[in-house]
Amino acid sequence: MGLLRTIRRYLYGILNYPRRNEVGGNFGMSFETPDLFISLRTLQVATNFFSKKNVIGQGGFGRVYKGLMPNGQEIAVKKLSSNSTPGVIEFTNEVKLLSEIRHLNLVTLLGCCVEGSDKMLVYEYLPNKSLDCFLFDKEKSSSLDWTTRFNIAKGVARGIPYLHEEAPMKILHRDIKASNILLDESLNPKISDFGLARLCPEEDSLMSTRVSGTHGYMAPEYAMHGYLSVKTDVFSYGILLLEIISGRRSLDRRLSTDHADLANFAWTLYQAGKMLELVDPALGDHYNTDSVGMCIQIGLLCCQQTVADRPDMNSIHLMLSSDSFTLLEPGKPGGRWTSMKSGVRNSINTLEDHFRNSSSFSSFDEGS
Repeated sequence: MGLLRTIRRYLYGILNYPRRNEVGGNFGMSFETPDLFISLRTLQVATNFFSKKNVIGQGGFGRVYKGLMPNGQEIAVKKLSSNSTPGVIEFTNEVKLLSEIRHLNLVTLLGCCVEGSDKMLVYEYLPNKSLDCFLFDKEKSSSLDWTTRFNIAKGVARGIPYLHEEAPMKILHRDIKASNILLDESLNPKISDFGLARLCPEEDSLMSTRVSGTHGYMAPEYAMHGYLSVKTDVFSYGILLLEIISGRRSLDRRLSTDHADLANFAWTLYQAGKMLELVDPALGDHYNTDSVGMCIQIGLLCCQQTVADRPDMNSIHLMLSSDSFTLLEPGKPGGRWTSMKSGVRNSINTLEDHFRNSSSFSSFDEGS
């Protein structure tokens, strides 16, 4: 109960203000209350008392329900499991961050509910669910032509640098992956799930943290040693970009050792001059080879084992937006952590020296 009171006091302090986007328009907010608290009763009615028929997603935190507000606005309600202690921490974290950031490529938090043991987050409803529902479904993947995939990649590449450089506070997402990229009715991407996100205390800093994230998307220096920086999100984005191109998951243990790790498989094809063999068969021959080749090279640049060699997200967005950008040759990707510990360790030593010369090096316990 003490934690819930703390959440409510905090939320009342930060959420009772007009919410507007970066160009001054509102986000379609039409709730009758001036703040962002929504009553449990309102959400019960909106979701038909959290009917199983309204479930549109599920994770370790609990379920997500589709709802319909009295004014006709569709919503998505993320209902936290009552026995999920880490979920409470992620709940509070997500509200803190999403209440203060606005971007067209970030999911919009519409409100929250904290009543008794019930804790819920209310978002804009996005009808096409998440990117993984398309990419890894043989029937749906064909509906993502190359132009659509490229636009999704560019949209995500706009959202991440906003978090790193333009938001009121520097934010590291820590869980960039296909299931956390939601798609609106026009298949425009919106980054979601900020429960694991962390603030970066300095303009440039390397942090030592407890590891939380998704295996297959985590940078090796983070997965092995807990070292976190903006380049951690860059690595995850690189994996995501390779998934968008190939229609394959980052790790697929059903495949042979040489093919199971997507980044290393892409690297092998790139070195052999056969990188177009990575392209999703669902695309057929209907794609621009120059555009696809550029994206594969960018993906490999993001996934490089040497942390300092990975580009920042602003540079990545420029690469994707310019036909005349000269790309560097990518180095070996990180991924097979057990077989390259010395290389990762050397990369971390170099990165620590860089950050110590330019800013502070911090270590903290996340509590999750």
